Amino acid sequence: MQTILGANGIIAMEVAKELHRSYTKNIRLVSRNPKKVNDTDQLFTADLTNERQTTDAVKGSEIVYLTVGIRYETSLWKKQWPAIMKNVIRACKLHESKLVFFDNVYMYGPVHGAMTEDTPFKPVSEKGDVRASVARMLLREMELGNLSAVICRSPEFYGPRNTLSTITPTIFDNIKKNKKPQIIASDSKLRSMIYTPDAGRATALIGNTPDAYGQTWHLPCQDPPLTQKEFMALISRILGRELKYTVLRKWMIRLAAISQPVVREMLEMLYQFDRDYVFDSTKFKKRFPDFRITSYEEGLREILAEEGYG
Repeated sequence: MQTILGANGIIAMEVAKELHRSYTKNIRLVSRNPKKVNDTDQLFTADLTNERQTTDAVKGSEIVYLTVGIRYETSLWKKQWPAIMKNVIRACKLHESKLVFFDNVYMYGPVHGAMTEDTPFKPVSEKGDVRASVARMLLREMELGNLSAVICRSPEFYGPRNTLSTITPTIFDNIKKNKKPQIIASDSKLRSMIYTPDAGRATALIGNTPDAYGQTWHLPCQDPPLTQKEFMALISRILGRELKYTVLRKWMIRLAAISQPVVREMLEMLYQFDRDYVFDSTKFKKRFPDFRITSYEEGLREILAEEGYG
């Protein structure tokens, strides 16, 4: 049995599809309201902030994937992430399950140069503090030999099927609405992004590679990264028309944050957009040289082929 915790998010769905395609049909999907991805999926309803429910959800699992997404509110992150990680670690130790944690890069804070698996944790945001604390919690168990686990770390997403990321509402949704796409802070900085089906395939691969455990892995992105100006030019070329866009300067975002709570939650993360955001996945590419990374053009063509982008 391979179990996915937090099973309704886009990464969980991509992991479930890849597990079913390449590794096993014995898949359990766990969330408060789980829905099947594959016909053979087993559904299990649980609140992962509840210790007993988490323990029951993990029981009988050889491998557990923690792919939870919590609503983008700092107060919820502070309350729920530590509880979820504690419960999942406890459950995996009890049932002797391997744990695959799908993580982000918030704990690194601003980085000069490329982010690697050896980049130190220096968060400058409250959300970064939370992500650093739960990563350290898991790393401590790994170092002590209490748990067979692995961390799969990812930069910002782009992808089909309503992928949750900053560029979905600012770029893709605006294109659908025949509005100007919006770029956050700068269009001239390099920006690594991972295609969500690639993220799912890579996470499933790592989970099913015994010698990958006990480590952190940066998931694979196409190199070199593009600037947002280049990204928009590629979209324009695929659509066959030039797209004009607006660069949302930081002062504009701060002004909007006064009346928009969602924007206010973004303020502490603006450092990710006003400088190069380069994610190094060399370690993965050397270990898995046959893994095919989707090019930005291929990924964008798939996204733009969806209904509404005519």
